[in-house]
Amino acid sequence: MSTESAIIAKIPIIMSAPIDLSTLHMDTALLSSLQKAKSLLWLNPNLCKVKDFESEQLHYKDLLEAAKFMQKYAPCITQIFPETTKDKGRIQSPLFEIERFKKKQFGHQLKGQLLLKGDHALAVAGSIKARGGFFEVLQFAHQLCVEQKLIGDDEVADFTNKEVKKLLAKYTIGVGSTGNLGLSIGIISAKLGFKAKVYMSHDAKAWKKELLRKNGAEVIEEDGDFSKAISQGRHETLANPFGYFVDDERSKLLFLGYSLAAIELKEQLEEKNIKIDEEHPLMVYSPCGVGGSPGGVMWGLKMVFGDAVHVFMVEPTHAPAVLLGIASGLQNQICVQDIGLDNLTEADGLAVGRASAFASSFIAKLVSGIYTLADHELIPLLQQLYQSENIFVEPSATVGLVGPAIVGKSDYMTKQGIKAQQVCHVVWSTGGGLVPRSTRKALLPN
Repeated sequence: MSTESAIIAKIPIIMSAPIDLSTLHMDTALLSSLQKAKSLLWLNPNLCKVKDFESEQLHYKDLLEAAKFMQKYAPCITQIFPETTKDKGRIQSPLFEIERFKKKQFGHQLKGQLLLKGDHALAVAGSIKARGGFFEVLQFAHQLCVEQKLIGDDEVADFTNKEVKKLLAKYTIGVGSTGNLGLSIGIISAKLGFKAKVYMSHDAKAWKKELLRKNGAEVIEEDGDFSKAISQGRHETLANPFGYFVDDERSKLLFLGYSLAAIELKEQLEEKNIKIDEEHPLMVYSPCGVGGSPGGVMWGLKMVFGDAVHVFMVEPTHAPAVLLGIASGLQNQICVQDIGLDNLTEADGLAVGRASAFASSFIAKLVSGIYTLADHELIPLLQQLYQSENIFVEPSATVGLVGPAIVGKSDYMTKQGIKAQQVCHVVWSTGGGLVPRSTRKALLPN
Protein backbone atom coordinates (compact mmCIF):
# COMPACT_ATOMS: atom_id res chain seq x y z
CA MET A 1 0.00 0.00 0.00
CA SER A 2 1.65 3.24 -1.13
CA THR A 3 1.90 6.35 1.00
CA GLU A 4 -0.07 8.25 -1.61
CA SER A 5 -3.00 5.81 -1.49
CA ALA A 6 -2.80 5.71 2.28
CA ILE A 7 -3.24 9.44 2.77
CA ILE A 8 -6.84 10.00 1.66
CA ALA A 9 -9.41 7.83 -0.06
CA LYS A 10 -10.60 9.56 -3.22
CA ILE A 11 -13.94 10.80 -1.93
CA PRO A 12 -15.89 13.76 -3.31
CA ILE A 13 -15.71 16.96 -1.25
CA ILE A 14 -18.88 17.70 0.72
CA MET A 15 -21.47 20.08 -0.68
CA SER A 16 -21.58 23.52 0.83
CA ALA A 17 -24.88 24.67 -0.69
CA PRO A 18 -27.96 24.81 1.58
CA ILE A 19 -30.30 21.82 1.39
CA ASP A 20 -33.85 22.35 0.12
CA LEU A 21 -35.75 19.98 2.43
CA SER A 22 -38.73 19.89 0.09
CA THR A 23 -36.59 18.05 -2.45
CA LEU A 24 -35.42 15.33 -0.05
CA HIS A 25 -36.37 11.82 -1.10
CA MET A 26 -37.04 10.78 2.46
CA ASP A 27 -39.96 9.54 4.52
CA THR A 28 -41.67 12.68 5.82
CA ALA A 29 -42.60 11.12 9.17
CA LEU A 30 -38.98 10.10 9.75
CA LEU A 31 -37.71 13.56 8.80
CA SER A 32 -40.24 15.20 11.12
CA SER A 33 -39.23 12.95 14.03
CA LEU A 34 -35.56 13.71 13.45
CA GLN A 35 -36.25 17.43 13.35
CA LYS A 36 -38.10 17.17 16.67
CA ALA A 37 -35.16 15.23 18.18
CA LYS A 38 -37.36 12.25 19.00
CA SER A 39 -35.95 8.87 20.01
CA LEU A 40 -36.70 6.37 17.25
CA LEU A 41 -35.65 3.16 15.54
CA TRP A 42 -35.07 3.11 11.79
CA LEU A 43 -34.83 -0.26 10.05
CA ASN A 44 -32.77 -0.27 6.88
CA PRO A 45 -34.94 -1.07 3.84
CA ASN A 46 -31.82 -1.51 1.70
CA LEU A 47 -30.10 -4.11 3.89
CA CYS A 48 -28.49 -6.66 1.60
CA LYS A 49 -26.97 -10.11 1.93
CA VAL A 50 -23.19 -10.24 2.26
CA LYS A 51 -22.91 -12.17 -1.02
CA ASP A 52 -24.68 -9.29 -2.80
CA PHE A 53 -22.48 -6.57 -1.30
CA GLU A 54 -19.65 -5.33 -3.46
CA SER A 55 -17.01 -2.73 -2.70
CA GLU A 56 -14.11 -1.65 -4.84
CA GLN A 57 -12.49 -0.17 -1.74
CA LEU A 58 -12.05 -3.18 0.54
CA HIS A 59 -12.09 -6.96 0.37
CA TYR A 60 -11.79 -9.79 2.88
CA LYS A 61 -8.11 -10.27 1.97
CA ASP A 62 -7.48 -6.68 3.13
CA LEU A 63 -8.77 -7.62 6.58
CA LEU A 64 -6.42 -10.61 6.74
CA GLU A 65 -3.45 -8.54 5.56
CA ALA A 66 -4.22 -5.86 8.15
CA ALA A 67 -4.29 -8.50 10.89
CA LYS A 68 -0.96 -9.85 9.67
CA PHE A 69 0.55 -6.34 9.72
CA MET A 70 -0.54 -5.67 13.29
CA GLN A 71 0.72 -9.08 14.42
CA LYS A 72 4.09 -8.26 12.84
CA TYR A 73 4.27 -5.00 14.78
CA ALA A 74 3.02 -6.48 18.08
CA PRO A 75 6.52 -6.80 19.64
CA CYS A 76 7.20 -3.19 18.64
CA ILE A 77 3.97 -2.02 20.27
CA THR A 78 4.91 -3.87 23.45
CA GLN A 79 8.27 -2.14 23.49
CA ILE A 80 6.75 1.32 23.01
CA PHE A 81 3.73 0.76 25.25
CA PRO A 82 4.58 -1.66 28.10
CA GLU A 83 0.92 -1.60 29.20
CA THR A 84 0.14 -3.83 26.18
CA THR A 85 2.49 -6.57 27.43
CA LYS A 86 -0.31 -8.67 28.92
CA ASP A 87 -1.92 -8.80 25.47
CA LYS A 88 1.43 -9.45 23.77
CA GLY A 89 1.26 -6.17 21.89
CA ARG A 90 -2.20 -6.76 20.48
CA ILE A 91 -4.65 -3.87 20.59
CA GLN A 92 -7.52 -5.84 22.07
CA SER A 93 -10.19 -5.54 24.74
CA PRO A 94 -12.02 -7.95 27.06
CA LEU A 95 -15.45 -9.39 26.38
CA PHE A 96 -17.52 -9.04 29.57
CA GLU A 97 -20.51 -11.07 30.65
CA ILE A 98 -22.90 -8.57 32.24
CA GLU A 99 -25.51 -10.83 33.80
CA ARG A 100 -26.22 -8.57 36.79
CA PHE A 101 -26.89 -5.61 34.52
CA LYS A 102 -29.04 -7.80 32.29
CA LYS A 103 -31.22 -8.92 35.20
CA LYS A 104 -31.52 -5.41 36.61
CA GLN A 105 -32.25 -3.72 33.28
CA PHE A 106 -34.35 -6.37 31.56
CA GLY A 107 -35.48 -8.85 34.22
CA HIS A 108 -36.66 -11.98 32.43
CA GLN A 109 -37.75 -10.11 29.33
CA LEU A 110 -34.44 -10.40 27.49
CA LYS A 111 -33.84 -13.91 26.25
CA GLY A 112 -30.46 -14.94 24.94
CA GLN A 113 -27.02 -13.80 26.09
CA LEU A 114 -25.89 -10.23 26.75
CA LEU A 115 -22.19 -9.35 26.52
CA LEU A 116 -20.21 -6.12 26.59
CA LYS A 117 -17.25 -5.63 24.24
CA GLY A 118 -15.01 -3.51 26.40
CA ASP A 119 -13.22 -1.14 24.06
CA HIS A 120 -13.35 1.40 26.89
CA ALA A 121 -10.56 -0.73 28.38
CA LEU A 122 -8.27 -0.71 25.35
CA ALA A 123 -4.70 -0.02 26.43
CA VAL A 124 -3.00 3.35 25.85
CA ALA A 125 -5.92 5.30 24.33
CA GLY A 126 -8.83 3.96 26.39
CA SER A 127 -11.30 3.81 23.49
CA ILE A 128 -12.20 2.10 20.23
CA LYS A 129 -10.16 4.78 18.44
CA ALA A 130 -6.98 2.97 19.49
CA ARG A 131 -7.75 0.31 16.88
CA GLY A 132 -7.96 2.50 13.79
CA GLY A 133 -5.61 5.18 15.04
CA PHE A 134 -2.71 2.88 15.83
CA PHE A 135 -3.15 0.98 12.58
CA GLU A 136 -3.08 4.07 10.36
CA VAL A 137 -0.15 5.79 12.06
CA LEU A 138 1.90 2.57 12.09
CA GLN A 139 1.09 2.03 8.41
CA PHE A 140 2.28 5.52 7.57
CA ALA A 141 5.47 5.19 9.62
CA HIS A 142 6.20 1.78 8.07
CA GLN A 143 5.67 3.07 4.53
CA LEU A 144 7.94 6.06 5.11
CA CYS A 145 10.72 3.73 6.27
CA VAL A 146 10.21 1.47 3.25
CA GLU A 147 10.29 4.37 0.80
CA GLN A 148 13.49 5.71 2.36
CA LYS A 149 14.97 2.19 2.14
CA LEU A 150 15.50 1.97 5.89
CA ILE A 151 13.64 -1.35 5.91
CA GLY A 152 12.25 -3.85 3.42
CA ASP A 153 8.50 -4.07 2.91
CA ASP A 154 8.24 -7.26 4.99
CA GLU A 155 10.48 -5.97 7.77
CA VAL A 156 9.55 -4.08 10.95
CA ALA A 157 10.76 -0.56 11.64
CA ASP A 158 12.88 -0.02 14.73
CA PHE A 159 11.59 3.21 16.22
CA THR A 160 14.62 3.49 18.49
CA ASN A 161 16.92 3.59 15.45
CA LYS A 162 18.62 6.98 14.96
CA GLU A 163 17.84 7.20 11.23
CA VAL A 164 14.22 6.17 11.74
CA LYS A 165 13.76 8.76 14.48
CA LYS A 166 15.31 11.44 12.30
CA LEU A 167 12.97 10.58 9.43
CA LEU A 168 9.75 10.56 11.47
CA ALA A 169 10.65 13.81 13.23
CA LYS A 170 10.32 15.62 9.88
CA TYR A 171 6.62 14.81 9.63
CA THR A 172 3.52 16.25 11.28
CA ILE A 173 0.46 14.06 11.85
CA GLY A 174 -2.77 16.04 11.95
CA VAL A 175 -6.26 14.94 12.98
CA GLY A 176 -9.63 16.57 13.65
CA SER A 177 -11.53 15.17 16.62
CA THR A 178 -14.24 15.53 19.22
CA GLY A 179 -11.88 13.81 21.63
CA ASN A 180 -11.13 10.09 21.48
CA LEU A 181 -9.63 9.85 18.00
CA GLY A 182 -7.46 12.82 18.89
CA LEU A 183 -6.21 10.97 21.96
CA SER A 184 -5.38 7.88 19.94
CA ILE A 185 -3.62 9.67 17.09
CA GLY A 186 -1.93 12.25 19.30
CA ILE A 187 -0.52 9.74 21.77
CA ILE A 188 0.88 7.22 19.29
CA SER A 189 2.15 9.87 16.86
CA ALA A 190 4.08 11.70 19.57
CA LYS A 191 5.38 8.43 21.00
CA LEU A 192 6.74 7.31 17.62
CA GLY A 193 8.49 10.65 17.18
CA PHE A 194 6.16 12.49 14.84
CA LYS A 195 4.95 16.01 15.55
CA ALA A 196 1.28 15.64 16.47
CA LYS A 197 -1.39 18.30 15.93
CA VAL A 198 -4.92 17.66 17.13
CA TYR A 199 -7.71 20.00 16.02
CA MET A 200 -10.41 19.75 18.70
CA SER A 201 -14.06 20.76 18.31
CA HIS A 202 -15.71 23.03 20.90
CA ASP A 203 -17.41 20.08 22.61
CA ALA A 204 -14.18 18.20 23.35
CA LYS A 205 -13.68 17.64 27.07
CA ALA A 206 -11.01 19.73 28.78
CA TRP A 207 -9.34 16.69 30.34
CA LYS A 208 -8.78 15.16 26.90
CA LYS A 209 -7.00 18.32 25.75
CA GLU A 210 -4.85 18.30 28.89
CA LEU A 211 -3.94 14.64 28.44
CA LEU A 212 -2.91 15.23 24.85
CA ARG A 213 -0.63 18.11 25.81
CA LYS A 214 0.85 16.01 28.58
CA ASN A 215 1.69 13.33 25.99
CA GLY A 216 3.47 15.79 23.72
CA ALA A 217 0.75 16.65 21.20
CA GLU A 218 -0.17 20.19 20.16
CA VAL A 219 -3.87 20.95 20.62
CA ILE A 220 -5.60 23.49 18.38
CA GLU A 221 -8.97 24.46 19.84
CA GLU A 222 -11.72 25.29 17.36
CA ASP A 223 -14.83 27.39 18.03
CA GLY A 224 -17.03 25.16 15.87
CA ASP A 225 -18.13 21.53 15.86
CA PHE A 226 -16.44 18.40 14.52
CA SER A 227 -16.98 19.34 10.87
CA LYS A 228 -15.16 22.65 11.34
CA ALA A 229 -12.34 21.03 13.32
CA ILE A 230 -11.71 18.35 10.72
CA SER A 231 -11.97 20.81 7.83
CA GLN A 232 -9.47 23.19 9.40
CA GLY A 233 -7.14 20.35 10.35
CA ARG A 234 -7.28 18.85 6.87
CA HIS A 235 -6.56 22.20 5.20
CA GLU A 236 -3.62 23.15 7.40
CA THR A 237 -2.03 19.70 7.53
CA LEU A 238 -2.16 19.03 3.80
CA ALA A 239 -0.69 22.48 3.10
CA ASN A 240 2.46 21.20 4.81
CA PRO A 241 4.66 19.15 2.42
CA PHE A 242 5.60 17.01 5.43
CA GLY A 243 2.06 16.80 6.75
CA TYR A 244 -0.10 13.68 6.94
CA PHE A 245 -3.77 14.00 7.84
CA VAL A 246 -5.70 11.17 9.47
CA ASP A 247 -9.09 11.85 7.96
CA ASP A 248 -12.00 10.53 10.01
CA GLU A 249 -14.42 11.36 7.19
CA ARG A 250 -12.52 9.60 4.40
CA SER A 251 -9.85 7.26 5.74
CA LYS A 252 -9.73 3.71 4.45
CA LEU A 253 -6.92 2.84 6.86
CA LEU A 254 -8.81 3.95 9.97
CA PHE A 255 -11.81 1.93 8.80
CA LEU A 256 -9.67 -1.14 8.17
CA GLY A 257 -8.01 -0.83 11.56
CA TYR A 258 -11.39 -0.82 13.28
CA SER A 259 -12.46 -3.91 11.34
CA LEU A 260 -9.77 -5.99 13.07
CA ALA A 261 -12.05 -6.15 16.10
CA ALA A 262 -14.15 -8.73 14.24
CA ILE A 263 -11.37 -11.33 14.22
CA GLU A 264 -10.76 -10.67 17.89
CA LEU A 265 -14.45 -11.03 18.79
CA LYS A 266 -14.70 -14.31 16.88
CA GLU A 267 -11.81 -15.72 18.91
CA GLN A 268 -13.38 -14.57 22.20
CA LEU A 269 -16.79 -16.05 21.39
CA GLU A 270 -15.15 -19.34 20.49
CA GLU A 271 -13.28 -19.31 23.82
CA LYS A 272 -16.65 -18.95 25.56
CA ASN A 273 -18.11 -21.75 23.41
CA ILE A 274 -20.71 -19.41 21.98
CA LYS A 275 -21.88 -20.66 18.62
CA ILE A 276 -22.64 -18.07 15.94
CA ASP A 277 -24.48 -19.03 12.77
CA GLU A 278 -27.73 -18.00 11.10
CA GLU A 279 -29.75 -20.06 13.60
CA HIS A 280 -27.73 -18.63 16.50
CA PRO A 281 -27.26 -15.02 15.37
CA LEU A 282 -25.06 -12.28 16.74
CA MET A 283 -26.72 -8.89 17.27
CA VAL A 284 -24.38 -5.96 17.84
CA TYR A 285 -25.20 -2.45 19.11
CA SER A 286 -22.59 0.22 18.48
CA PRO A 287 -22.37 3.97 19.26
CA CYS A 288 -22.01 6.02 16.09
CA GLY A 289 -20.48 9.44 15.48
CA VAL A 290 -19.06 10.04 12.02
CA GLY A 291 -19.54 6.33 11.26
CA GLY A 292 -15.94 5.24 10.78
CA SER A 293 -15.37 3.06 13.83
CA PRO A 294 -18.81 1.38 13.97
CA GLY A 295 -18.73 1.09 10.18
CA GLY A 296 -15.34 -0.58 10.22
CA VAL A 297 -16.37 -2.97 12.98
CA MET A 298 -19.61 -3.73 11.10
CA TRP A 299 -17.81 -4.50 7.84
CA GLY A 300 -15.30 -6.72 9.65
CA LEU A 301 -18.10 -8.59 11.41
CA LYS A 302 -19.89 -9.12 8.10
CA MET A 303 -16.68 -10.50 6.57
CA VAL A 304 -16.18 -12.87 9.50
CA PHE A 305 -19.75 -13.93 10.37
CA GLY A 306 -21.62 -13.19 7.14
CA ASP A 307 -25.39 -12.84 7.45
CA ALA A 308 -25.32 -14.38 10.94
CA VAL A 309 -24.49 -10.94 12.36
CA HIS A 310 -26.98 -8.08 12.59
CA VAL A 311 -25.52 -4.65 13.38
CA PHE A 312 -27.41 -1.69 14.83
CA MET A 313 -25.86 1.74 15.29
CA VAL A 314 -26.87 4.36 17.84
CA GLU A 315 -26.79 8.16 17.61
CA PRO A 316 -27.87 11.03 19.88
CA THR A 317 -31.23 12.59 19.01
CA HIS A 318 -29.47 15.92 18.42
CA ALA A 319 -26.75 14.46 16.19
CA PRO A 320 -28.20 11.70 13.95
CA ALA A 321 -25.71 12.41 11.16
CA VAL A 322 -25.40 8.90 9.76
CA LEU A 323 -29.11 8.11 9.96
CA LEU A 324 -29.92 11.37 8.18
CA GLY A 325 -27.29 10.77 5.52
CA ILE A 326 -28.30 7.17 4.83
CA ALA A 327 -32.09 7.62 4.99
CA SER A 328 -31.97 10.68 2.72
CA GLY A 329 -29.58 9.04 0.29
CA LEU A 330 -27.31 12.10 0.47
CA GLN A 331 -24.80 10.48 2.84
CA ASN A 332 -22.12 13.13 3.59
CA GLN A 333 -23.81 15.82 1.50
CA ILE A 334 -26.27 16.72 4.25
CA CYS A 335 -25.71 17.65 7.89
CA VAL A 336 -27.97 17.74 10.95
CA GLN A 337 -27.90 21.53 10.98
CA ASP A 338 -29.63 21.42 7.57
CA ILE A 339 -32.75 20.06 9.29
CA GLY A 340 -32.60 22.45 12.22
CA LEU A 341 -30.74 20.38 14.83
CA ASP A 342 -27.96 21.89 16.94
CA ASN A 343 -25.55 18.91 17.12
CA LEU A 344 -25.20 19.42 20.88
CA THR A 345 -25.00 16.34 23.08
CA GLU A 346 -23.46 15.07 26.30
CA ALA A 347 -22.15 12.17 24.22
CA ASP A 348 -19.16 14.21 23.01
CA GLY A 349 -17.69 11.39 20.93
CA LEU A 350 -20.94 11.25 18.97
CA ALA A 351 -21.35 15.01 18.47
CA VAL A 352 -20.98 14.84 14.71
CA GLY A 353 -23.17 16.74 12.26
CA ARG A 354 -22.07 15.11 9.01
CA ALA A 355 -21.43 11.44 8.21
CA SER A 356 -18.23 9.93 6.88
CA ALA A 357 -18.30 9.69 3.09
CA PHE A 358 -16.20 6.54 3.11
CA ALA A 359 -18.09 4.69 5.83
CA SER A 360 -21.53 5.64 4.52
CA SER A 361 -21.18 3.52 1.39
CA PHE A 362 -20.76 0.45 3.61
CA ILE A 363 -23.32 1.38 6.25
CA ALA A 364 -26.04 2.05 3.67
CA LYS A 365 -26.09 -1.61 2.64
CA LEU A 366 -24.88 -3.54 5.69
CA VAL A 367 -26.40 -1.91 8.78
CA SER A 368 -29.63 -3.52 9.98
CA GLY A 369 -30.87 -0.33 11.55
CA ILE A 370 -30.07 2.82 13.49
CA TYR A 371 -31.79 4.10 16.61
CA THR A 372 -31.48 7.44 18.36
CA LEU A 373 -31.31 8.08 22.08
CA ALA A 374 -31.94 11.23 24.14
CA ASP A 375 -29.20 12.61 26.37
CA HIS A 376 -31.21 12.21 29.56
CA GLU A 377 -30.92 8.41 29.25
CA LEU A 378 -27.11 8.34 29.17
CA ILE A 379 -26.10 9.03 32.77
CA PRO A 380 -28.66 6.62 34.33
CA LEU A 381 -27.34 3.87 32.03
CA LEU A 382 -23.75 4.73 32.97
CA GLN A 383 -24.66 4.52 36.66
CA GLN A 384 -26.60 1.27 36.31
CA LEU A 385 -23.71 -0.41 34.53
CA TYR A 386 -21.26 0.77 37.16
CA GLN A 387 -23.45 -0.23 40.10
CA SER A 388 -24.21 -3.70 38.73
CA GLU A 389 -20.89 -4.62 37.08
CA ASN A 390 -18.32 -2.12 38.45
CA ILE A 391 -17.60 -1.10 34.86
CA PHE A 392 -17.19 2.60 34.09
CA VAL A 393 -17.71 3.92 30.56
CA GLU A 394 -18.18 7.36 29.02
CA PRO A 395 -21.75 8.61 28.53
CA SER A 396 -21.43 8.10 24.77
CA ALA A 397 -20.45 4.46 25.32
CA THR A 398 -23.71 3.60 27.10
CA VAL A 399 -26.06 4.04 24.17
CA GLY A 400 -25.93 0.43 23.00
CA LEU A 401 -27.11 -0.94 26.36
CA VAL A 402 -30.78 -0.46 25.53
CA GLY A 403 -30.40 -1.84 22.01
CA PRO A 404 -31.76 -5.32 22.72
CA ALA A 405 -34.94 -3.84 24.20
CA ILE A 406 -35.46 -1.28 21.43
CA VAL A 407 -34.90 -3.75 18.60
CA GLY A 408 -36.81 -6.44 20.48
CA LYS A 409 -39.94 -4.29 20.52
CA SER A 410 -39.86 -3.95 16.73
CA ASP A 411 -40.75 -6.61 14.16
CA TYR A 412 -37.14 -6.96 12.99
CA MET A 413 -36.43 -10.34 14.53
CA THR A 414 -39.75 -11.77 13.38
CA LYS A 415 -39.13 -10.68 9.80
CA GLN A 416 -35.60 -12.08 9.92
CA GLY A 417 -36.79 -15.37 11.38
CA ILE A 418 -34.70 -14.90 14.52
CA LYS A 419 -35.58 -16.80 17.70
CA ALA A 420 -35.00 -14.50 20.66
CA GLN A 421 -33.63 -17.19 22.96
CA GLN A 422 -30.90 -18.10 20.46
CA VAL A 423 -29.45 -14.60 20.08
CA CYS A 424 -26.09 -13.47 21.41
CA HIS A 425 -26.35 -9.71 22.02
CA VAL A 426 -23.08 -7.75 22.10
CA VAL A 427 -23.06 -4.11 23.20
CA TRP A 428 -19.98 -2.22 22.02
CA SER A 429 -18.52 -0.09 24.79
CA THR A 430 -16.40 2.46 22.97
CA GLY A 431 -14.66 4.70 25.50
CA GLY A 432 -14.03 5.72 29.08
CA GLY A 433 -10.79 4.09 30.17
CA LEU A 434 -8.86 7.35 30.50
CA VAL A 435 -11.56 9.46 32.17
CA PRO A 436 -10.00 11.19 35.23
CA ARG A 437 -11.18 10.16 38.68
CA SER A 438 -12.68 13.59 39.40
CA THR A 439 -14.79 13.43 36.23
CA ARG A 440 -15.92 9.90 37.04
CA LYS A 441 -16.90 10.93 40.53
CA ALA A 442 -19.13 13.70 39.17
CA LEU A 443 -20.95 11.20 36.93
CA LEU A 444 -21.48 8.47 39.50
CA PRO A 445 -24.00 8.47 42.36
CA ASN A 446 -22.70 9.27 45.85
